[in-house]
Amino acid sequence: MRKSLRVLAAGAACAVAGAALYGAGAATAGQSTANSTHEPYNIGQLVKDIDTYYGTTADANGVYQASPDSPYARDLARIDADARSYIDKAARKAHRRGEKPAVVFDIDDTLLLSLDYEKRTNYTYNDADWNAYVDRADRPAVFGSPELVRYADSKGVEVFYNTGLGEARRAAAVANLKKVGADVNLDPAHMFLKDKADPPAYLKDCATPGNWKCTTVQFKSATRKHIEQDLGYEIIANFGDQYSDLGGGYADRTYKLPNPTYFVS
Repeated sequence: MRKSLRVLAAGAACAVAGAALYGAGAATAGQSTANSTHEPYNIGQLVKDIDTYYGTTADANGVYQASPDSPYARDLARIDADARSYIDKAARKAHRRGEKPAVVFDIDDTLLLSLDYEKRTNYTYNDADWNAYVDRADRPAVFGSPELVRYADSKGVEVFYNTGLGEARRAAAVANLKKVGADVNLDPAHMFLKDKADPPAYLKDCATPGNWKCTTVQFKSATRKHIEQDLGYEIIANFGDQYSDLGGGYADRTYKLPNPTYFVS
């Protein structure tokens, strides 16, 4: 379930304050929400803090963008540097062992930045508006992420995508990823989206045709299990902007990217 900034103001404030702590392996603890016995963080001030963190500005077309000089960009750069070093070492080790190394990426706010949508909807969420936004296929890249996708590929690491986007958004996701330069393995065998009408057999414990009960953790961890146990890969790293992208195991290391604008349980 995606929860808006208004619902989780205090938790998002903690995310802004602790953004510098995000990084390799920092996804084992969950984010806390507001304690109802105390006054939550002021929503107006929180929006200002988020804008400062992203360095939010509107470009010539009125599209809200993050600044490459922002604290957000600096946090991403630190994560990226650690991930590159780790992928290089882990890939070489896996190849020596005769294993097939893989990395898994979430898409929304891990590869493609949704800041403009969040600003325009005042940090609320609506299925129809979100789907229309995704279908435009013009989101900018999260700083450094497309380059990291290509870097992993250059090291002989298989790239997979594991996203909460619905199956109907597949074409738009592919087009947008190509546009930002993350043009690696954008085929159905490597891109796993939510198919509620016809879920794969490996989700049988929580989904059958027309009856989807999977939580985000169930869906994503079962998909990673499928990649490892059915497809024969060793997932050396899993990247996501939500703790629910990373929970449930089946990855040697997890990387939590900063996102103070919403929370997916």
